[in-house]
Amino acid sequence: MIGRVLWLTAIILAALATTAVQLDRQSRFSPALSPAVPEPFRGFAQTGLAGAALLGNDKAGAVAEAEKLVSRRPYPAENLRFLAAAQFKAGDVESGTRTIQIAAKRGWRDTLAQESVLRLALAVDDIPEATRRYAALFLRTGTEETLLLEMGPQLFGEANGPGRQTFAEIVSGGERWLGTFLNRGPRVLPPDAFVEIVQDSSAKGAQFDCEGIKRATPILAKRDAGAAQALTANFAKKC
Repeated sequence: MIGRVLWLTAIILAALATTAVQLDRQSRFSPALSPAVPEPFRGFAQTGLAGAALLGNDKAGAVAEAEKLVSRRPYPAENLRFLAAAQFKAGDVESGTRTIQIAAKRGWRDTLAQESVLRLALAVDDIPEATRRYAALFLRTGTEETLLLEMGPQLFGEANGPGRQTFAEIVSGGERWLGTFLNRGPRVLPPDAFVEIVQDSSAKGAQFDCEGIKRATPILAKRDAGAAQALTANFAKKC
């Protein structure tokens, strides 16, 4: 009899746990369900709770909920971004800055984390670090080009400056960069900066494809005819 009771109890507990897990998964798509998920089973649900807390007026509570989120799901950079936002809201700028930097290192595809660190780096005039974050955004196809256009002059406005030099090092460091750079660069970079980065990258060993240069030239010409002519002149012998 006792064994049967224990067996039925185990079945009921397993069913409840399965329901709780399914409810937690469903909360990914319906955040309103998050509070209904039992505390021990909150994984995805904690994201909804942290987001709701962040929108509220309880600053300490927002930090606490975000810390729970990171403790339960520490890997996603988005969760660290939640924590950083809560820390900034609570006035803990030092912790928020440190957290968003960790998020950006962990999640190179997290647009908001990369943008946050880019702006932080600009605020302290660390152009090379800001350029590395810009590069991460540049390489991500989902990044809005308005953002790249906005940030470009701040990073690449100086001829032979640290921004252009850093970007040239990045571009010349990997083959996967070359096509993306020639496709997107003429549209979002300051035209003279684009030409200089192409020159410096080539000097560092980057092998730009002639067809890519030919496609980039008319795009560049619409923004700056002189820059387009300079680009063509650089590749006159090769292409």
